[in-house]
Amino acid sequence: MENGTWFLLIGLLMLGRGLTSTILTRSPFSSSIVYLAVGLIAGPMVLNLFRFHPVEEAPLLEILTEVAVLISLFSAGIKMPVPVTVKQWGRPVLLAWVAMALTVGFVAAFTYFVLSLPLGLAVLLGAILAPTDPVLATDVQSRHPGDKDHLRFNLTSEAGMNDGSAFPFVMLGLGLLGLHDLGASGWKWITLDVLWATSAAIAVGIVGGVLLAQIGWKLRGSEFKHEILDDLAGLGLIALVYGISLSIDAWGFLAVFFSGVALRQTELKLSERHARQFNSVKQKDNSLTVDANDSKPPIISVESLVFGAHLERLSEMLLVFLLGGMLAFQFWNWQTLGLALFLFVIARPLSVYISLAGTNTSWTLRSMIGWFGVRGIGSIYYLMYAIQHGLDQHLAQQLTQFVLVVVTLSIIVHGISVKPIMEKFWRRR
Repeated sequence: MENGTWFLLIGLLMLGRGLTSTILTRSPFSSSIVYLAVGLIAGPMVLNLFRFHPVEEAPLLEILTEVAVLISLFSAGIKMPVPVTVKQWGRPVLLAWVAMALTVGFVAAFTYFVLSLPLGLAVLLGAILAPTDPVLATDVQSRHPGDKDHLRFNLTSEAGMNDGSAFPFVMLGLGLLGLHDLGASGWKWITLDVLWATSAAIAVGIVGGVLLAQIGWKLRGSEFKHEILDDLAGLGLIALVYGISLSIDAWGFLAVFFSGVALRQTELKLSERHARQFNSVKQKDNSLTVDANDSKPPIISVESLVFGAHLERLSEMLLVFLLGGMLAFQFWNWQTLGLALFLFVIARPLSVYISLAGTNTSWTLRSMIGWFGVRGIGSIYYLMYAIQHGLDQHLAQQLTQFVLVVVTLSIIVHGISVKPIMEKFWRRR
């Protein structure tokens, strides 16, 4: 497709999104459905104005999806409520690691025994489809920093963590296909891919977030006269912790999420300490006339979140639109549709119920969490990652069909059901 046509389609899509923001907000379905519909109409299944070959364009698509996921993970980390407690984070940790691992197993078993895929490919497909998506699930995620709604918190923190916790299973699938060294009896996979890469990423993210918060606070000074470009500082933190993680073979997605969490937590603690000191000084000196609101410092995490939200919307719009140009009629068959149905109705809900069995989570909340396991940009990234790591062309085409159909159906099914189900849930509460 010519460059002019690309710019025309993207320009019309962006213009339409900008002008219809209120309409889409009030509509009974998610905005992703609109982007997908435009992509499907313009793509090879209807008008054939453009076609995007995911296997051929894997390098470009990997970068686009990687950037989109990183920005979304950082934004999700910033939205986490303060303070972080073991009790609060118990369920998200179970969902991000236990439920995710169970989903990998269920999908791998289904595709191996029912669809007759090779074991390595079945495990790889399970790992690609297991993590919930931080990009497309904005309607069921925390809306702002400190949002304490239990459903939103669990889904947001789960999506923030399981995009990194799925990586070891991706490497396991690649190893079973002979594309990654697992070591004798899997020792290298357990020690490096699971234990080291996970713990190192969390440590890098926490240290990076805490350091930026402390540095920003010191630079602003006691009167907060030193200005900081919060957007660039936030993006710089993402790039820094991600780059460090990649250089030490740690999972960068986890590092970016926890850097957002640590930045938010540290800044709020510093802000609260400053507020206590200010109130103490004001009580001792009644002549002090400075308004308390004037003493509140700017916070990098909150300011950078606004810019991040714009980038999230832009990446969501572009990638879902491109998804419409990737689909073809031959992708839709009983195998791809059967896998999507199995994942949505059996694998995801069952994984959630099992992982939360020992908690006091209500059945209503478990059901809601089990249903809203949105698949999207993260799964496409993992697919591109596998292709870029030497996946056979035939296997790559096979995986592409499964992943694109599941993501497309997730956008449609979850996008249609999210608003009415969430509204009913909130009215009950």
